[in-house]
Amino acid sequence: MKDKTLLVLRHGKSDWSTGLEDFHRPLVSRGRVGSRKMGAWIRSQDLVPDTVLSSPAERARMTTVHACKAMGVSLETVRWDERLYEASVEDHLAALADCPETAQLVMLVGHNPGLEELVEYLAVGEVKIPADGKLLPTSALAQLEMTGDWRGLKRGCARIAVVTRPADVPNDTEATDKAKSKTEEKAEAGDKPKRRAVPDYFFTQSAVIPYRIADGKPEVMLITSRKGTRWVLPKGVKEPGLSLRDSASKEAFEEAGVRGEVDAEPIGHYEYAKWGGTCRVAVFPMAVSECLPDGEWEESHRERQWASPQEAIDHLDEPELCKLVSSLAKRLADH
Repeated sequence: MKDKTLLVLRHGKSDWSTGLEDFHRPLVSRGRVGSRKMGAWIRSQDLVPDTVLSSPAERARMTTVHACKAMGVSLETVRWDERLYEASVEDHLAALADCPETAQLVMLVGHNPGLEELVEYLAVGEVKIPADGKLLPTSALAQLEMTGDWRGLKRGCARIAVVTRPADVPNDTEATDKAKSKTEEKAEAGDKPKRRAVPDYFFTQSAVIPYRIADGKPEVMLITSRKGTRWVLPKGVKEPGLSLRDSASKEAFEEAGVRGEVDAEPIGHYEYAKWGGTCRVAVFPMAVSECLPDGEWEESHRERQWASPQEAIDHLDEPELCKLVSSLAKRLADH
């Protein structure tokens, strides 16, 4: 029998202040960041799962969304299993038993106390609990190694390889596009292990040029990149199930904290190299009508600033994108 790996990920930190019922409780900003961080960590360790099971409760669902985005896993492949909400060990085992026989690496996203009970049940020998009394705090990940069939999981059948908390992960791990994975390091050393390519849909992206008219003159909003090293425009992978336009609008809200009217058609496209291929980006102008206060949007660790079109062009790196900003400025001036 082939070895199998089970990744047990607890949902990120949730928001208790909403007054919503437990099932609908969302993540706070820290929970969203932790989920992305752990997803990026999983990818950097070459542990991207071929099967993902998740509780459909909002805090687990959003943890899965953010982690999958960081891992490069399509949400269309996620199994949302109601048994994983308020699940017992038996419920978890039943959900795992439904995994495909061919699945070698499975990730399960859910809740305590059920997840901790599952890990203690599967682990061989006594599980050492950290000094703070928490085996799986929010956003923590347990990696279990085992041999056998998903239908035949029994007490003590697995070895805990490692339990990783967000605090254990380097802060720059989220920049997985620039960080070397273990696979890349092995390849440079002469080994040629099988690599997991990013999904094809990652190469289709959309961006917005957020703009406003201030004192009769157009201004463009710039934001800092994820690592804060340069100025960029809100941009991201076209999410499955969303149009390019809607995906661009979503990125603007998450990355820059702005809403507004997005043009029905892109003003143009540009391309850049990444992940061993070429990403094509559709760029949509957005007339900003709402700007959330500083610190109150999802990726508020980014800086943002309004700039004249020429200042924006001076800051942006992509020549083709600069041409699109210039075209928008001319269009606005003509009106």
